Amino acid sequence: MSRKESIKKMREQLIRRRDALHRALEGDLSLLRELHQERTGDILDAAADTVQDELNSQLIEAESRELSAINNAIARHGRGTYGDCEGCGKPIPLSRLRAIPYANDCIDCRRKAESRSAGGAAMMWNRVFDQVEADPV
Repeated sequence: MSRKESIKKMREQLIRRRDALHRALEGDLSLLRELHQERTGDILDAAADTVQDELNSQLIEAESRELSAINNAIARHGRGTYGDCEGCGKPIPLSRLRAIPYANDCIDCRRKAESRSAGGAAMMWNRVFDQVEADPV
């Protein structure tokens, strides 16, 4: 399959994911509204409800960020720039786009951005435990 055909197929996947996220967000928000109307019980129930509300809120926030990224990817597709890195302008490898269809940068530019945001102290996560001594027996 050519790159052009793959990118066209990814646009269809983005649209399906966008529609699924819209439905999920509508359901999540209506569920939150219903739960707020049904508040009954003791202080422990209220605490549990608060924790659940926070989790639902964080899920909605993550879904909203993904939806925004998908909408941006669909717009880039319409402009003919989908699949090109916004940092260096080179084509983003198809393997990256298959993993993250709304990616707007290549791996190298993403790593550079992450190291800048970490203040130059980018952590090698695969090396975190390399020098940790074993627990004493």
